[in-house]
Amino acid sequence: MRRALVGGLAGGLVILALLVVVDGMLGFKRGIEMKRLPDERIVYAFLGEHVTEPGRFVFNPELLPDQRFPSDDPIFAVQYSGLGHDDAGQEVVLGLVVAFMAPFVGAWLLVNASSRVLSRYRLRVLFLAGIGVVVALLGTTARFGINSYPLGDAVALGLHDLASWVLAGLVVAWVVRPAKARGESRAG
Repeated sequence: MRRALVGGLAGGLVILALLVVVDGMLGFKRGIEMKRLPDERIVYAFLGEHVTEPGRFVFNPELLPDQRFPSDDPIFAVQYSGLGHDDAGQEVVLGLVVAFMAPFVGAWLLVNASSRVLSRYRLRVLFLAGIGVVVALLGTTARFGINSYPLGDAVALGLHDLASWVLAGLVVAWVVRPAKARGESRAG
């Protein structure tokens, strides 16, 4: 358990550093998730007046006379969480919890992996990168759709998640080594 905790902490620190640099300084996610409209004030005023309850709202084109939607007209989605700028701290706290819990779960799974996987650094990294592939694929498919992100943005966010897992995996795999290689009992 100690190795999982230390590995998870180390992996969480790597993910935190990645988030600070890639998202905070370079604005990667902000560029995808916070695009601006030229007439933003008009749209904001309209939404502020008409969207009063939290939720996700989808706007379809007007139905054709035969009661179906035009195939080429766009579909728009608006999401309102019910939160304002004063609530941004909740997002930061949740992000930190996830940034440390995800590598901890990966480290715990690695500690409980077979001795063959634990025997080589490369296999330990691949084990955690495999988890990252699953997370990235599930995250990408969940982010793409008619009322979600365009495919390119969803793939970019998936690659972001995968990069986080691989970088954290490099550190977690270094920390979580076979017990006897570090002179510890298997229970440690």
